[in-house]
Amino acid sequence: MFKRWLVPLRRSVRAQLLALVLAPLLIGVPILLALVWTWGNEAYQRLLISKIRADLVIAHEYFDRVKDGIGQELRGVAGSHRLALAYPDGDPVALQQLLKQTLQSTRVDFLQVLDMTGQPVASARGQVRALPDRERWPVVAEAMKGTPGTGIELFGPNELAAIDPALAVRAHTRLVSTPAARPDDRTSEERGLMIHSAAPIRNLAGEVIGVLEGGVLLNGNLDMVDNINAIVYREGSLPLGSQGTATLFLGDTRVATNVKLFENQRALGTRVSEVVYDYVIGQGKIWHDTAFVVNDFYVSGYEPFVDGSGNKVGMLYVGFLEAPLRAAKQTAMGVLFGLFVIISLLGAVVSLRWARAIFRPVEQMNRVIHEVEQGHSAARVGDLKREDELGRVAHEFDHLLDSLATKREQLQQWADELDRKVAERTAELADANETLRRAQQQLVVSEKLAAVGELTAGVAHEINNPVAVIQGNLDVLADILGPQADPVREEIRLIHQQVDRIRQIVTKLLQFARPGEFAGYTEQVDVPSVIADCLVLSRHTLDKRQVKVEVVHAATRKVEINRSELQQVLINLIVNAVQAMAEGGRLTLSSEDWLDGERVIGVRIGVKDTGAGIEDADLNRIFDAFFTTKQGSGTGLGLSISQTLVQRYGGRITADSTPGEGTIFHVWLLCDAVYEEGPSAPGFKARWRFGSN
Repeated sequence: MFKRWLVPLRRSVRAQLLALVLAPLLIGVPILLALVWTWGNEAYQRLLISKIRADLVIAHEYFDRVKDGIGQELRGVAGSHRLALAYPDGDPVALQQLLKQTLQSTRVDFLQVLDMTGQPVASARGQVRALPDRERWPVVAEAMKGTPGTGIELFGPNELAAIDPALAVRAHTRLVSTPAARPDDRTSEERGLMIHSAAPIRNLAGEVIGVLEGGVLLNGNLDMVDNINAIVYREGSLPLGSQGTATLFLGDTRVATNVKLFENQRALGTRVSEVVYDYVIGQGKIWHDTAFVVNDFYVSGYEPFVDGSGNKVGMLYVGFLEAPLRAAKQTAMGVLFGLFVIISLLGAVVSLRWARAIFRPVEQMNRVIHEVEQGHSAARVGDLKREDELGRVAHEFDHLLDSLATKREQLQQWADELDRKVAERTAELADANETLRRAQQQLVVSEKLAAVGELTAGVAHEINNPVAVIQGNLDVLADILGPQADPVREEIRLIHQQVDRIRQIVTKLLQFARPGEFAGYTEQVDVPSVIADCLVLSRHTLDKRQVKVEVVHAATRKVEINRSELQQVLINLIVNAVQAMAEGGRLTLSSEDWLDGERVIGVRIGVKDTGAGIEDADLNRIFDAFFTTKQGSGTGLGLSISQTLVQRYGGRITADSTPGEGTIFHVWLLCDAVYEEGPSAPGFKARWRFGSN
């Protein structure tokens, strides 16, 4: 492909000048645009990643401040004088009332006091329920050792219900089918993601006498995600109408989010894609990239939540809608590309107009060369009104053409004279060669046929003599024996039949070897009458095989042929057709005009049977001499002789057959015979002797 493109460039100065002028525009500009597009996309992507990194850092810091604030609130309450007075020796009702007031003034969702065995002794919600061992929670265990702590923990539904039934209700989240999420047979999420905090309670002596435990349930905590979103994506911080979002995940499920599933419905219960889950929860990495969030692409940041045991139990997410930014980028790139294209087109127009003044003289010289090649020897460049190198080249080019024209005229005169003499000699030589070729050709054919005829005549003579003796002795034998020959009368008849068959074979051999001696005179023959005669002559054969005959005549012209030879050909075809229908059948004989365009040039005779047909392998050989499919009978000369007879007069025989359905032979005969050029043709010797064609 590249080589084919270089061919016109190598052959045309104009193309080379255009390539030289347009190469910077057609090659450089696309490369520059590709680089701008690549660098622009990379810069755009780096900008988005940098932005989402910063947003996730802000969200992370805010979330940490919330955790620290909850921890500080619990530490303040645990170290308060009021709690020291109420626990452990104070009034239980007063302790419960203190916890209730504290719960209302802080951000925690549950608050309870544990003794040193980890069992709750008072709760802000009133009734104290039996709970699993609280010492299994890392922050509680550390608090019992005197160290306060705050972390993220995953609470089961039973534990939430034991702490406060309302927490279990809040934690319940119906799962929503989400494309690309990992498979999950659950229909709802019952666990709770909790900011879990615990602080030691000390007596006046500074000894740890209990633990103050509290927590904030993140499931359904819409205020927190709204605050994160408001801090990270303040009004005006996102350009072009993009929207910021924040989400808290428990595992892969959104338990608190401001992402909208529908217009006024948050996407609670939808799940993150499996790719993000494997990257963040599975591998513990932070995601900074574009991701499909619920119903659109967002530039997203995901950070895993790790509980006190080091397990990744959820994710913190912030992100902003990419579509407006992507549309703005594409618009800016489109405008930039448009400016590049406009500038390139303007540059191309100016460059082409400047280059045109250079290659116009070259084009004129090329035009003159083309016209001269086409035979317009008077074509010239003419005055270009240029005094530079191209003007001088054009002037010398015209002068060279004038000189060449003079030389060409002289050469043409000499060439014409030479051609005339060569033509005269060539014509004489051609006539002599043609005469010699025809003489040699006819001599070879005559010699071959003479040799075959002589051999066949000798064989026929040698065979006919004993055949005549056999025939005569049989007649004598029959006469002498008289009635006594009746027992072997059938054998005598068979001998007569076979002797006659020998005579017919010899006759056919002579007719094949010396067809010219058997040729009769020609006449205008009416085809339907010949067909009628043939049916009379072959009636016995037709009746014997119970063959039905159908005759259809449509021919309007007569043909030029020897009537007896045509009769011989048709009877041979009829007998072959009858023999092909051993169980009987239908023989159709037809005639119709042979047309060359709209002109009638002859007659086509059809002989169609309903026999077994001819195999494809045999169909191409049926006109070969001595070829036969009748094993044990037939000489294989019938069709060969028939074809030879018809071809004498410019006709032919064709065959078409379908095995199992039948065969049709067509005999094509001309109204005006066209005799073949061969020794077997009628009148050939006379035509050759007098020099006719």
